Amino acid sequence: MRGNNRSLRLEIEDQMKLHGYSLNKVAELTGINAGNLSMVLNGRARAMTIGQLDALAEVLGKPPGWLYELYTEECISDNKVSRPRLIPYLVRCVEIGRVDCIEPVVSKILDNPKNISIIFAAAEKLFENGKLEESEYFYQLVVDNTKDSFSEFMTMSQYRLFLIAQGTDEEQNWKSVIQFEPFRRRLPEYLQLAALLKLAKVSYSLEKINEVEKFAEELAELSSILYKLKMVEEVSVEHHLVYYFGMGLLIKGNVLEKRGLYEEAKKVVQTYADLSWFEPLDESGWQEVEKFKVWAKANLYTLEVLMGNDVILNEYADYLECLDQLNETLSGLTTIIKSANIHGFCIDHVLQRFVGSIDRFDCFVDDLINSRRYLWFCYHRAIYEFSKERYENGIKETIFCISLCLEMKRYEDLARCVALFEKHRNYASESQVQYYKSIRLWVV
Repeated sequence: MRGNNRSLRLEIEDQMKLHGYSLNKVAELTGINAGNLSMVLNGRARAMTIGQLDALAEVLGKPPGWLYELYTEECISDNKVSRPRLIPYLVRCVEIGRVDCIEPVVSKILDNPKNISIIFAAAEKLFENGKLEESEYFYQLVVDNTKDSFSEFMTMSQYRLFLIAQGTDEEQNWKSVIQFEPFRRRLPEYLQLAALLKLAKVSYSLEKINEVEKFAEELAELSSILYKLKMVEEVSVEHHLVYYFGMGLLIKGNVLEKRGLYEEAKKVVQTYADLSWFEPLDESGWQEVEKFKVWAKANLYTLEVLMGNDVILNEYADYLECLDQLNETLSGLTTIIKSANIHGFCIDHVLQRFVGSIDRFDCFVDDLINSRRYLWFCYHRAIYEFSKERYENGIKETIFCISLCLEMKRYEDLARCVALFEKHRNYASESQVQYYKSIRLWVV
């Protein structure tokens, strides 16, 4: 028996004696079979699990993580690594904050490249448990210590790191796209679908329109291929296949809209307005089809308004109100106010109608897609207020936009907002100018 093993057991035995507990008493309190506990404490036949050590710590009045620094010999001995014990141990170290125990173990097991699977498994367990930031360290270890860029562990780790990286930091988001993009086609089909959709959404939030178009086309193409191969049920894990097919078209329509090709965008929207032909459709599939029908109707309104059709404003507002979905209201109002600035609409009655919803838009500050929509809504609203000669409101909205840009680290948008303020600086009050100057100091 190794010294550390003996020390671990001696510590436990000393505590049992201190509490006056017999082996049977400890077995009763921990729920561990007495025979198994005897073999564990005597070091015969079996090693101790991390769950057993935790149970002993609780019974003996010790804090979580007690003796973890001595537990590694239960996992690694004579150059043999116990996968069933190491993975729960690494995960548990993270969960209770015993990060000091992780690096010594990692440095030992990474001497053998085959053990990278243990690091990956621990990362996956943490990811599944919602501990994304904590799993990042382990995924990065896999990436840094895997020489084969085509290995499954490398591909999945790159994908997970891409997902974990997403936030409102534009630079970080774009960096993650660049890093993951070469691995997207190496994923299993069902994950390729999800990855392509995420890549398209992130690129859209960054206004990288060429990349958005590329990923959207790949998404629609892959969905079509899987549909023709009758693999609908095989890949319908997170979403039904019809969802990914429809999203490929929807995003393609958004790209055409961004480029001002409204008539072409209409044709694409009409394509995903009715996906009932997509077979087989289970209950979840039909629900997706209905969603696309709703989105198509909203997007057709959007295109009409962008083309200068102010006759349907009230009808569009009725539709948004009927949907009663805050994200759709934000998207719709952003379109309406942008169009008002282009075509000279008066939309005061629409803004007043949705004043309650507008007050709640700040909940989107940390949302990948809607944070930018919120920013653009505020920016276009500032322009609208200036156009109506409501300068105080315009200045107020512009300053708010500047603060949002700084918070989100959207520096290209920041330049536009600063230029808008400078253009109307003469209308700002002294307190607004001072506040503006204080905000500008953050940039410097």
